[in-house]
Amino acid sequence: MSGKGKGKGHLIHHKNRRTRSQMAGVQFPVGRLHRMLKKGHYADRIGSGAPVYLAAVLEYLTAEILELAGNAARDNKRIRIVPRHLSLAIRNDEELNDLLKGVTIAEGGVLPNIQSALLPKKSMKSSSKDGVQSQAY
Repeated sequence: MSGKGKGKGHLIHHKNRRTRSQMAGVQFPVGRLHRMLKKGHYADRIGSGAPVYLAAVLEYLTAEILELAGNAARDNKRIRIVPRHLSLAIRNDEELNDLLKGVTIAEGGVLPNIQSALLPKKSMKSSSKDGVQSQAY
């Protein structure tokens, strides 16, 4: 035999296999992030805790943005989060806006902003009672 094919290795069951994401208690893929850190050549060596920390940070930021976007969707009486809600959530939060100030979100639009000089003037109805009446022809 050439050594290929099914030997005794196929009898091993992996019931006790736990991913690093499960051990760390995060949803983001720790193994994939580790691989990306290595392939990116950000440093010569990558510690075992670096991808776990990165996964936790990414998960926190994602949860924060999605929570604010969900609130924006609910404010607009919608049940689906669209890019507009993400953009509103990020731009209305001071810290997230500072973090993502150079980011353009496709289909996100801009914040509604009308300068006060462009708004119509408020009429003074309370002062018109003192004797000045409208002109009648």
